[in-house]
Amino acid sequence: MRRILRSSALAAAFAVSAVLAGRADGPITETDAELQFQLGTLLSNDLRYYDALDAFQRAAGSPEDALAHRARKSLVRTALVVAEFDIAKREADRLREERPGDVEVLTLHGDALWAAGLFDEADSAYEEALTREPGLSRARFGRARSLATRNQLDLALDEALGALATAPRDGELHFQVGDIYERMRRYDEAANAYTNYINLLPNKDRSERAAWSRSEVTFLRAFEGKAPVAVDGNPDQLHTLPFRLVKDKIIVRARINGSRMRELVLDTGSEETVVSEDTARRLGVRPITYTLSAGVGGVGLRGLQLGRLDSIEIGSLRVENVPVLIKSPGLSVRLPTKEADSFSPLSLGLSMRIDYRKQVLTIGRDLPPEAADFTLPMRIHRLALVRGLLNGERPAYFVVDTGGEVISISTAVASRLETRAPRHIPLKVYGVSGWDEDAFLLPGVDLAFEDLRYTNTPLVVLNLRVPSALLGFQVGGIVGHRFLAPYRVTMDMMRSELRLARY
Repeated sequence: MRRILRSSALAAAFAVSAVLAGRADGPITETDAELQFQLGTLLSNDLRYYDALDAFQRAAGSPEDALAHRARKSLVRTALVVAEFDIAKREADRLREERPGDVEVLTLHGDALWAAGLFDEADSAYEEALTREPGLSRARFGRARSLATRNQLDLALDEALGALATAPRDGELHFQVGDIYERMRRYDEAANAYTNYINLLPNKDRSERAAWSRSEVTFLRAFEGKAPVAVDGNPDQLHTLPFRLVKDKIIVRARINGSRMRELVLDTGSEETVVSEDTARRLGVRPITYTLSAGVGGVGLRGLQLGRLDSIEIGSLRVENVPVLIKSPGLSVRLPTKEADSFSPLSLGLSMRIDYRKQVLTIGRDLPPEAADFTLPMRIHRLALVRGLLNGERPAYFVVDTGGEVISISTAVASRLETRAPRHIPLKVYGVSGWDEDAFLLPGVDLAFEDLRYTNTPLVVLNLRVPSALLGFQVGGIVGHRFLAPYRVTMDMMRSELRLARY
């Protein structure tokens, strides 16, 4: 009976929408706006978010301030769900101008800033909201998320659990708690938190995030009785090993599941150890479930298998029960090179130092201090990120990718830049998701990472919309070998720093 009533309500709402569309040229009346707001609410409840977005946009044009304000809040929330980050930020900025002292607006503005990749500005919005109303659950959620990116996991968990105690029906809080528990290697508790998140979703929710969460619960449960990511021996030991540099890729030798030595690429652009379908079959690595991944390339969102390695040995470092992504099914598009197996010490919770000149890699939980010419704050949100400033006015966060080659920016960021030479030079670029047919070279950009500056430099422009949607924020760009190789590079998880020392 409820389904029939709901369908009837939507049918009636669409009839109203059709009537309103017939007079769309004139200014919207308060009655029309109220009907559009109701339509948007119905569509949102039915998970038809893009249709709801259109309805809320029309309702936000109401001549009645209170209704326009309500509609704009719903518009921001809906835009965040469908990863329309520019819309969310634009409307949240307007809300902030209209109601600067409203704590709900402050936290919503924080959410929109975060999704736009403006983490530092989001932090300020959340802290202002907490100053006005201590204990506000959504602001504490924002603080928890920020602390987690700085690897302050105990503090992040306290904030997230505190927020959850006052808002137990907020699914996003359960998701954040799950993410923190997973990074702390408390897989049973992480699975419980993700399950709570799933239970709060509508039954018909088939979004990428819902699918990822269901797969993640299956994966985490498979570690029952095992200590995940368990480092053998002294956890404070430093592990030093040689590497080769091949076509700007750092290559190390490793042993997986006790097999003979094989070559792995050091790739901080991946959040897990990665093996090919062929490698998994040879080593007897069984898939546990499917998951979603995304990267550079036209394929965009890519389904992969998720499994567990019994062990991985890299030099004197041995780690047991390691999560692994299996590139199965493989890409159907032809690439110029074979997809490589790779690993990242960061995914194991370990810091690392790369000496490009001596071709030596050092891995450890806490690396000894070393002088650096540039020290950049580093956040970890599934990947390592540092903040850059484009043309002196456009902040953005960049993925630190040892497996990448150039310095790139996203098409979303490039579209908002004015350069000295606005011409586009087409490029052929491929990544883990195939060829990016839209890639081009953009000359004349100024880029700064605090005191580290590139003046009037060409940057590669890549379509990063799908990876951004999966990560939940607008990725500004990627810094690879060209950025890192002139320095001795330290990626310090304990201090949340990227340190660069000139040779």
